This record gives sequence, structure tokens and C-alpha cells, in this order.
Amino acid sequence: MAGAVNDHERAPAGTLHHVELWVPDLARAVAEWGWLLGELGYEIFQDWPQGRSWRLRMTYLVVEQSAAMTATVHDRRRPGLNHLAFHAGGSDRVDVLHAQAAGHGWTPLFTDRYPHAGGPGHYAAYLASTDGFEVELVAARSGHEAPAKVSAADAARDLADSY
Repeated sequence: MAGAVNDHERAPAGTLHHVELWVPDLARAVAEWGWLLGELGYEIFQDWPQGRSWRLRMTYLVVEQSAAMTATVHDRRRPGLNHLAFHAGGSDRVDVLHAQAAGHGWTPLFTDRYPHAGGPGHYAAYLASTDGFEVELVAARSGHEAPAKVSAADAARDLADSY
């Protein structure tokens, strides 16, 4: 993709370069993702008639309405991408984003278990875009709280139960 991250920038191997999401309605995706990514500190990076991208440091996220799409529906429960997880700041910030999400086209998920749908030691909001893309907004630990002692099997079961 033209206009990618500057060649002189060197990211550590393994750093995510970009994520590209194909969407059925570009204007809607730009409004929804633009709000969320803007709140997370991303800035508009590229803009063209079929798409837009937002960048935070060396990583960028693209939404594109491609003529090559073979379907118009994304289902996070099918093989492929289930969700994107973002560091979102402290728990207060996650609470604000969770509360504001519906006003920007996002549907809060697992509200009966908010903010611990991912398990007792995990503070996060789960949201779905109108097009069915799920994001997880993960709160940073305060540094004063001890991580909950949860076995890997229990954590996997809790997460599987939330779907």
C-alpha cells in the first residue's frame, strides 16, 4: 500500500505493521472506527476514495471498501479474525469508552459481566461495530493491585463462555 510507514523508521521484528479490515460501508466504518481510534490516540494517516487509515506510532489500521470483497458480512465466530484488543489506559478510561460507545455505532458486548467478561483479573470492555468487528479495550493495571490468581484453564473457559 502506498504511503506506508516511513522507510527510515525501524520497528523491532514482530511489531505489528498494520491491520486491514474490509468493510461493506466505508462511511459508516470511518465514523465508527474514526471515533474509537481517535479516542485511543490514533491519527488519520491515509485517506483515499475507497479507504482510510489511522496510525499510532509505527502501526496503522485500515478500513477499506474493496471491489474485490466476496461477501458483505463479517462474522467474528467463523474462522478468521475474532477480535482486536487495544490497550486503553486505566479502568476509568475504559469505563468512559464503554459508556460512550453506543453513541458512536458500537454495541457493548457481555454487559452482564462488564468489566470482567474476560475473567476476574481482567478489566476490559468488549464492543462490536455495526459490521460485526469486535474490539476489546483492555485496562492497564494500576500497579497497586495483585493480579488475580486464575489458572490458564479457568481463564480459557471464562473467555470461551463469553462467546
